[in-house]
Amino acid sequence: MPVWLIPIAYMLISLICAIVLPRLEHALAPSFDLGISVSSALAALSAIASGMMALTGIVFSVAFVMLQFSAITYSPRFATRFARDPLLFHALGIFFATFTYSLAATAWVDREGSGMVPTVSWFIAIMLLSLSLLIFTLLVRRLADLQIGNTLRFVGDRGREVIAETFAAAGTSLAAQTPTGADAAEAPPTQTLRFDGSPHYVDRIDTAALVELARRAGGRIVMDCAVGDMVTGGMVLLRVHGGTAPLPEPALRRAIGFGLERTFEQDPKYPIRMLVDIAIKALSPAINDPTTAVQALDQIEDLLRRLALQGLDVGRVRDAGGTLRLVFPTPDWEDYLSLAFDEIRMFGITSIQVLRRLRAALLGLEELLGEHERATPVRRYLEHIDAAIDHSALDEVDRGAARQEDPQGLGLTR
Repeated sequence: MPVWLIPIAYMLISLICAIVLPRLEHALAPSFDLGISVSSALAALSAIASGMMALTGIVFSVAFVMLQFSAITYSPRFATRFARDPLLFHALGIFFATFTYSLAATAWVDREGSGMVPTVSWFIAIMLLSLSLLIFTLLVRRLADLQIGNTLRFVGDRGREVIAETFAAAGTSLAAQTPTGADAAEAPPTQTLRFDGSPHYVDRIDTAALVELARRAGGRIVMDCAVGDMVTGGMVLLRVHGGTAPLPEPALRRAIGFGLERTFEQDPKYPIRMLVDIAIKALSPAINDPTTAVQALDQIEDLLRRLALQGLDVGRVRDAGGTLRLVFPTPDWEDYLSLAFDEIRMFGITSIQVLRRLRAALLGLEELLGEHERATPVRRYLEHIDAAIDHSALDEVDRGAARQEDPQGLGLTR
């Protein structure tokens, strides 16, 4: 269910309860009375109903502060974490329910001059008020997630999840990669599928569905777009090569998920992109916080260590018989290195702390990879950083300090 429907659902349920429960209480237990006076009940219910409006305004204020703070301090892309937070919408829903139920319950106090108070409904309104205050406390507690350590850990955790899911589904690893035989020559394209609509991002590819479609037709599907790409009207999404008959376009379109912005789903690049955004914003002259960049590099190094041990060629998918049925673009090891380090190196070239942490991360990756061919790009990148240090504005003493790798940035020279 879309999160914006949550408050509406709460309000509708509370309206139904406010109509049904007082009627049942009035019909089944008209003499049930705990001695609450009519004036006290009206005052309490009116205070709850009016107070909920003020509390709802406070909740919106807190939500806007969270969104603005995360967008300015970290990255505009990070603001969606709070904009889609279910806790925010559940809080609004409970506040709406409390307001609606309390307001409706006032209609049954001293109904037709009976002097009766709907005691059960009165207690339900009090319980909803208590629940609202508890939810508000949890919402304020969520502000702790804006701390830089929690923010970076959240992005890192999402990155670790998507890496595990992406490569576990493909069943590949660096140690378990097995060479495959030569694939049949790619036949000329027999069908081209183009995007039709307003600009969207590709956020998901249903590989199983595409492989099955290609298998049935005896052909091969080659994607022109990758997860994370923006597609605009008329752009080629995929081409079908070979096959005995054209594939149904509606089925092909359903196998490609589109969204208005990039998501973590099937995209190991995106968490690295967000961590890099946080790091380079921290390195901007307006903020000038290299320690935050170092903390972002801690998470980036962990993600790269996990990627280094994976078989990254997951963009060639075969059917059960071993025939290549689907090809789509995926980043290679050098793409990941460039995404993770290029911009941080460029913006952090005057920060000794950042340069030392960069070298420590690269040396750690080189040690992890050993004699594997992926260690060669890492060594080249180390040489690139050393050359950048040599041509930087740092003096000779600072250049020597910057060449000393340090996992803390500035902490222990090893």
